[in-house]
Amino acid sequence: MTTFSFAPATRETARARIALQGPGGSGKTKTGLRFAEKFANGGAIGVIDTERGSALKYAPVPGRPDLGGHEFMHLPMAFCSPENLIAAVRAAEEARIAVLFVDSWSHFWAGKGGLLARVEEESKKSSNRGGKFTAWAPVNDLEQDMLDALLNFPGHVIVSMRTKNDYSMEGKNVTKVGVKTVQREGSEYEFDVVIDMIEGTGTVTKTRYEPLYNASVHHPGEDFAEVILEQLGQGVDPVQAIADELVADTLTYPRALELHARAKARNLLGADVLHPKTGKPGKLGALIEEYGVALRTQTAAPTPAGPAPHSVSDAVAAEGAMGPGQPAGSGSSPVSAPQMRMMHACFAKVGLGAKDQREERLRATGLIIGRQVATANELTFDEAATLLDTLTAYGDFDNPVDEFTAMVQGLADQLATT
Repeated sequence: MTTFSFAPATRETARARIALQGPGGSGKTKTGLRFAEKFANGGAIGVIDTERGSALKYAPVPGRPDLGGHEFMHLPMAFCSPENLIAAVRAAEEARIAVLFVDSWSHFWAGKGGLLARVEEESKKSSNRGGKFTAWAPVNDLEQDMLDALLNFPGHVIVSMRTKNDYSMEGKNVTKVGVKTVQREGSEYEFDVVIDMIEGTGTVTKTRYEPLYNASVHHPGEDFAEVILEQLGQGVDPVQAIADELVADTLTYPRALELHARAKARNLLGADVLHPKTGKPGKLGALIEEYGVALRTQTAAPTPAGPAPHSVSDAVAAEGAMGPGQPAGSGSSPVSAPQMRMMHACFAKVGLGAKDQREERLRATGLIIGRQVATANELTFDEAATLLDTLTAYGDFDNPVDEFTAMVQGLADQLATT
């Protein structure tokens, strides 16, 4: 049976998904590039240009910085098949593009090689007996693959879409009812912010961010993009957020355990990070272990289980990951009733909740707190807190039973060698 767990929701990894729509000459490309510069914050911008190189008009002129311009990586595309867009998105990921701007996305619907052309192609195949109606089935799958690739891009995404006048007919009367986007109907729902561009003025027609409701700005640019970034939590880097917590004066060993659990749950232990003191490159997991072990060493007293690890290599060899709680400090008040109640639930999460596993629970408890106990009632309040911190941290792992078992065995191996 598959198990699921919820984690606190944050916006720290959110990325912008913006659509700019309007007729030719309304300012979509210029606005998109201005947004991209702000979103990128010095990172690379990639433009997939389906408009016969029109984006190049906004690039810098060599030797003429006075003319201004936007710096970006350019990828012209004449055959706008969904497969080509998927390949382009992958190329952008490999190139570590910070902001991907598809100018314009409409061509992947109504352009050469686009979805409408593919439907026409499918309908003419001899194996297709249902005409265009059945031809949509494989094309819909291609469209979903294209959307998945685009919207799952790890950086910010901006697309432009062309619009044309739309009309309705009632009897002999033709009435202009507004503009129609050159893209599948409802495509705007795939984006967080949709901005209608008319003669350089952008009006928000759809947004998930309250400060942007009905906003209308002439030549929207950096300030407008700044509001979007604020709603995204300023695009906080989750790796750096954890690294910043490690150097805080308020960091405790239990908090280091929580940071390790958070990083593991988000697959960030192997993320690259610069050491906050030496500036040397390293991995986030090793950095958390270093700071956590240092705290444990400072607060730990020698015990029959041996000294606490005093280096990253000791911690890795003993545990395979951050895990053991610090031994009891000066507090000697007995374990509380609420702590006792929590222990059973926490042990159950790491696979030691059965009645016949009492000895295994006591063995694990002794290794974690640094002294063997005959019953949980012998624990002090501080020892129980340390045990619960450790159990809670491991209970949040993707594979809590195996991870906890490995950690306990690591402690036992260390005790045997000392």
